[in-house]
Amino acid sequence: MKSFFLFLITVPFFAFSQTSPKGFEISGNVSGYPDGTSVSFLNQQTQTPEKQASIEKGKFTIKGELTEPSFLILIFADQPPAIPMFIDNSKIIIKGDKDNLDNLSITGSKTEDEYQEYSKAIEPYQQMFMPGSEKNPDSVAAVRKISEDFVKKYPFSYVDPIAVIRIMQTSDNVAAADNLYKLISDNVKETSLGKYVNQQLELAKINPIGSQIADFSENDTAGNSVKISSFRGKYVLIDFWASWCRPCRMENPNVVAAYNKYHQKNFTVLGVSLDQAKPAWLNAIKMDGLTWTHISDLQGWNNEVAAKFKITSIPQNILIDPNGIIIAKNLRGDALNKKLEQLFN
Repeated sequence: MKSFFLFLITVPFFAFSQTSPKGFEISGNVSGYPDGTSVSFLNQQTQTPEKQASIEKGKFTIKGELTEPSFLILIFADQPPAIPMFIDNSKIIIKGDKDNLDNLSITGSKTEDEYQEYSKAIEPYQQMFMPGSEKNPDSVAAVRKISEDFVKKYPFSYVDPIAVIRIMQTSDNVAAADNLYKLISDNVKETSLGKYVNQQLELAKINPIGSQIADFSENDTAGNSVKISSFRGKYVLIDFWASWCRPCRMENPNVVAAYNKYHQKNFTVLGVSLDQAKPAWLNAIKMDGLTWTHISDLQGWNNEVAAKFKITSIPQNILIDPNGIIIAKNLRGDALNKKLEQLFN
């Protein structure tokens, strides 16, 4: 089983009880780790490992009960690699070796078996799921067919939402992903993962790629009104962030690097802050070296522009071309640099 963490869209963390006398039982036998090594599930909201057991003489046991099969990320010793897996209320056996976790064996879970079947089918195209990767049309078509065939074969599988996400990751064709989602059984749609995917589909339908950006305005740091339409003729990254948002602050160096590299080539950034305290907003701009235009109504999550674009989490961004057409969304890390590289080089 591939340990490479391909599930690049943040999903909810699926909690479960550790005290129930029934449910699932994971029995692990993984050699190569010293006694006391932690076995954890990654909390996908905080990106931090949450310890479930310790390895003793190569073995560990995790028990609990789930209300629905859940997609989790297994971590040993709080270190990579991160191993994606599905668990359900079954007796699950994990076998392997520290030095060969790519071939970790996970058996006993029907949902995990289906996940492995789907993962094996799309394995040749896994590079496309990386942010900023090139999307070869033939490979995009192949991933779409594999995903559609899987959902048609297993319409009641709890893995189906991931097949929809794969289409969303490899193509801007929201309609194709939406049509596939409609084939999934109602029970699966009602799971946490199913609801999450539906939410992402609904968000993707708002201001879709290829549409004209709706005009908006807010005051800048000096109190002057700034309209997005005043940036016509430039590529603009509309960056939704806040001084109190740690992931935003961690992402800021990437945006600064992109701005410094391309702002002489008709590219700029417009920061839209979800701050409430102006001093904190201004201080973060100065500390992080954000030398572009910034606007905010200082209403926090009630920010008018954020509401207009249905922004419910940050950081998020929208990239528009010189005509105000949306050409990309949510470019983070190296994905932003690669997209700008494609545009300007």
